[in-house]
Amino acid sequence: MMSIIRSKQLLSGLLGGSVICLALSLSATAQVQTQKTEAHGPTAREVKVERGEIVYINGNNVVIKMEDGSFRHFDNVPDSTTVMVDGKPVNIHSAKVGMKVEKQTIMSTTPKVITTVETVTGKVWHVTPPTTVILTLENGENQSFKIPNGQKFMVDGQEKDAWGLKKGMKIQAQRVTEVPETVVTQEVKRTGKMPPPPPEPKADIPILVATAPAAPAPVETAAAEPAPKKLPKTASDFPLIGVLGALLCAVSLTGMAIRKTAALLFSAKA
Repeated sequence: MMSIIRSKQLLSGLLGGSVICLALSLSATAQVQTQKTEAHGPTAREVKVERGEIVYINGNNVVIKMEDGSFRHFDNVPDSTTVMVDGKPVNIHSAKVGMKVEKQTIMSTTPKVITTVETVTGKVWHVTPPTTVILTLENGENQSFKIPNGQKFMVDGQEKDAWGLKKGMKIQAQRVTEVPETVVTQEVKRTGKMPPPPPEPKADIPILVATAPAAPAPVETAAAEPAPKKLPKTASDFPLIGVLGALLCAVSLTGMAIRKTAALLFSAKA
């Protein structure tokens, strides 16, 4: 009794022209040869631009005012996230309030088709038309395959259906699958512009410059001069002579008045 390995469903083949494919249920044996090819279509790109201005920074948290007036909070911004400013990367710790930022998100969509061709070769060991065929594979094992409706086979250059298969015929079965896929990639570009420096004051606006008071100069203390042994002569004798003359005049006038008064008293008594 032959050994029959468990089978899996083999898809129907797709080959153009005179190429005949057999949809078989292939097992995971080494007899199946697989070939894959990829065909890429045109790539479509979509660019999304977002602009705003940094209005608040605290550690790794930042608030940006967008162009539409809305505010966006970004918490725990990684240090590795950078913005290109004048060709240099600037991270969250080097950013400043008032900095203009722009984010470009580029979405690329590329369609592709992956074509897989699985091929199995063997000799017909037994056939039950039109549904089943058992092949003896190159490693000597027998395997059962299901035959789809209307399947044709190319045997020694001749096209045959399941009813035309005979024991001992060498046939080759292929399974061709085409799987469409869409590859989506995303690229993010961040650029920024530092806020301008503060404007210089106008010429007609006085500028106050705060200065520290100067330290007081040391006071030099003059050495005390010794008292003179003899007082200097500071006045003349003329004022003293004048005072003595005035006193003598006053005494003379007083004496004359006394004599006149005494004379009058004596003449009255006589």
